[in-house]
Amino acid sequence: MLKLLLLCSLAVASRAEVPEEDDVLVLKKSNLDEALSLHPNILVEFYAPWCGHCKALVPEYAKAAGMLKAEGSAIRLGKVDATEETELAQEYGVRGYPTIKFFKGGEKQSPKEYSAGRQADDIVAWLKKRTGPAVATLAGVPEAESLIADNEVAVVGFFKDAESAGAKAYEKAAESIDDIPFAMTSDEAVFSKFEVSEDSVVLFKKFDEGRNTFDGEMTKENLLAFVKANQLPLVIEFTEQTAPKIFGGEIKSHILMFLPKAASDFQDKMDQFKKAAEGFRGRILFIFIDSDVDDNQRILEFFGLKKEECPAIRLITLEDEMTKYKPDSESITAESIVEFCTRFTDGKLKPHLMSQDIPADWDKNPVKILVGKNFEEVVFNPAKNVFVEFYAPWCGHCKQLTPIWDKLAEKYKDSDDIVVAKMDSTVNEIETVKVHSFPTLKFFPAGDDRQVVDYNGERTLEGFTKFLESGGKDGGAPAGDDDDLDAEDLDDIDEGPEEDSDHEEGGDDEHDEL
Repeated sequence: MLKLLLLCSLAVASRAEVPEEDDVLVLKKSNLDEALSLHPNILVEFYAPWCGHCKALVPEYAKAAGMLKAEGSAIRLGKVDATEETELAQEYGVRGYPTIKFFKGGEKQSPKEYSAGRQADDIVAWLKKRTGPAVATLAGVPEAESLIADNEVAVVGFFKDAESAGAKAYEKAAESIDDIPFAMTSDEAVFSKFEVSEDSVVLFKKFDEGRNTFDGEMTKENLLAFVKANQLPLVIEFTEQTAPKIFGGEIKSHILMFLPKAASDFQDKMDQFKKAAEGFRGRILFIFIDSDVDDNQRILEFFGLKKEECPAIRLITLEDEMTKYKPDSESITAESIVEFCTRFTDGKLKPHLMSQDIPADWDKNPVKILVGKNFEEVVFNPAKNVFVEFYAPWCGHCKQLTPIWDKLAEKYKDSDDIVVAKMDSTVNEIETVKVHSFPTLKFFPAGDDRQVVDYNGERTLEGFTKFLESGGKDGGAPAGDDDDLDAEDLDDIDEGPEEDSDHEEGGDDEHDEL
């Protein structure tokens, strides 16, 4: 017996403690198995110490961990420094920061991608939906009041018969939404308290009109459409926390108002914007961006705007390709915005393509400078083979490529039919090429058929030379779709320490995503 007790004591002592910071587990490859054996359900953030978005998440992530701990929940939150634990990051396909994955039931294989917002309430609600029933049962008024008070948005199904067809459709809809709590009640006192007389679904929210009541045939599809149309404010401010809701939602047409909060007419313009939004709920998402916030400057740049040009309105679609639209008028009134949005929904708007003016010395140096206004004329010259780098000034990989690209251009500066060029794709756009990452290298061979060839070979002088000498065959491939760009990457542009993007997530990624 003594020997058995000693062996048990040694076994317990040998189990490594998983360190914590602010109730968040500090995870490594060496202790992940141990952590999952002690805590089967763990939400894990893969982060980089230099990542601005990761830093912004820290307080909300710790708050969520504390909320779960205070409730006595068995769910834990953990974090992995992916710059140190590179092997672990590569194992789980980490390509950007933060990447957040949910390990459920102690299983290490195929963790679920976290898909909700970055506020503590969003994190907790998502985890509860992932580990508990899709629909909670409200036994009485206190439970209903608590649910509504504790959540920014909550959905309650009022069903006198929990086995009815409507109730079953409601449960199916609830299973499809992770970031909003759903509940059901058959209690007469709850019906009376919230002035509901017959079977119904009500969305309660702490903004705008406060509640929305479903009206229509009770089907899963109709209920999902109802919730998704009403779960966000008429006008939502773009922040670190709201970005996942904005980009991860069903509405892919977004109108943005760039306006400094400190402006004297801020509230008036916001009222006009909100008034215009009423007629487009569920079709166009209305977003406000504070143009004075430093973190928002990259978004202004993406739309070709400067702080001094705000207030301004732009519209973008986030379907297969990002397409931007600019209103003809700079007026910000409900009437002008409604007219702009109506022309968009009617398909009467033409995309807005940015272009710099053509530099006077665009062809003076070996590397020719392209802008939107001279692109077609240069690259589709039937007598020329044109090799183009599409770059961003802030892109670390582009900076690394510059001396090689300069040498390539020097090598062919006297060629009669080869042109080496580059274009700043943050301020110039063209319909024929959609740039999703930097640098993007494309070859436009001579001829009248306007061919485009993607360069996929080594980024060396030798590799580029072989490619050009082979007429775009050695290292090339017919131009197709680049890797898809997640819309949320508009938010998650974090290049690395001191704005340089030399860090390569996963080890072999040679692009910076747009």
